[in-house]
Amino acid sequence: MATKTAKKPIPDYPRGITFEQVWAALMENRKQQKAMAKRQKAAAEESRKRMEAAAEESRKEMKAAAEEIRKEMKAAAEESRKRMEASAEESRKRMEASAEESWKRMEENDKRMGYLNNRFGELAEHLVAPGIIERFNELGYHFDFLAPRGCKIAGEDGKTKTEIDVLLENGEAIIAVEIKVEPKVKDVKHHIKRLKILRGSRNKKNDKRKIMGAIAGAMFGNDAKDATIEAGLYVIEQSGDTMKINVPHGFIPGEW
Repeated sequence: MATKTAKKPIPDYPRGITFEQVWAALMENRKQQKAMAKRQKAAAEESRKRMEAAAEESRKEMKAAAEEIRKEMKAAAEESRKRMEASAEESRKRMEASAEESWKRMEENDKRMGYLNNRFGELAEHLVAPGIIERFNELGYHFDFLAPRGCKIAGEDGKTKTEIDVLLENGEAIIAVEIKVEPKVKDVKHHIKRLKILRGSRNKKNDKRKIMGAIAGAMFGNDAKDATIEAGLYVIEQSGDTMKINVPHGFIPGEW
């Protein structure tokens, strides 16, 4: 015979919990969740406000710092501008002083040049002119006119083209003398140009007399003397209180 299985007893669950109680528990839990969400929202809003306040404070600090930097830069620029203006003013004063000094030197040089020109005139008058006709006449020229202070030759525009220190003339020839304290080789070239200008001037006057040249010097170096002779110009050297004409053997004066 089959053995009958014994039935388990049904647990004795607690009784007495109603639907209203369960619903109330659910509502309370929902209420607590809403309260928590509200607190979280309030906390987030507070955090946002604190962050905005901190950002605003940082912005104000940055703006204040930028303004301070701007003021410092403006002050530095103003100081730099003042220094530059002071430096420019100082440079202007120095330039004016330098220009004034240069003008004074130029005026002094002009005075010296005027003095030297006067001295050249005196040299021509006191050393070259006295006896120069006799010295050349000893060479057979027979000059009868002497311009001890020379002459100026003007161009068509009326401006002086050249000046001659001493001029000797007769009916057949003219000798133009250039006077230098210490003649140089370049003076020979300049005097040749001077002779060409004199030639052109006399041609316009239908003056066909031959023109020759000479260079007189208180101190004649060998190079200048050789260049003068090679150019066909007479060499006039100082000799004591007067001048002598140096005519080397075989010398033939040039004619213009």
